Amino acid sequence: MDLKKKVLDIIKNKGETPDKLLEILLEVQNKTKGKYLSEEALIIISNELKIPLSKVYGVATFYSMISTKKRGKYLIQICNSSPCYLNGGKMVAKTFEKLLNIKVGETTKDNLFTLEYTSCIGACDIAPAIKINDEYYGNLTPEKIKSLLNVLREEEC
Repeated sequence: MDLKKKVLDIIKNKGETPDKLLEILLEVQNKTKGKYLSEEALIIISNELKIPLSKVYGVATFYSMISTKKRGKYLIQICNSSPCYLNGGKMVAKTFEKLLNIKVGETTKDNLFTLEYTSCIGACDIAPAIKINDEYYGNLTPEKIKSLLNVLREEEC
């Protein structure tokens, strides 16, 4: 399905009013390969909702859960809230960076993993915690992180 049709279907389903902008942006992002919002998608949304492109772009770049850059198949979001940070969040980030050979904010060359910080994911009871796509993982140690990455890589074989 081409991008314009996909975006128009989402807008029709969510509602064609400006107050639905955030919901539409999230849905378009989630249904797009690379889990991001392209300039073309933002323009279509702007035109259809009759909202200035600058406002649509402003919303898309304000929220950490929305990206205007392509992401990997597995989006690893490291919780950066106080409980996670204080319970080893920095170690979690450093471990992922070392094992994936990328920095937070980057995607692996094979487009398999993207590493990002995010605000609270509501998993304080298992801090330090991460979210990979729609799954939550907590009480992380370097060994657990290595094992988790091995499992994800094996799924690709």
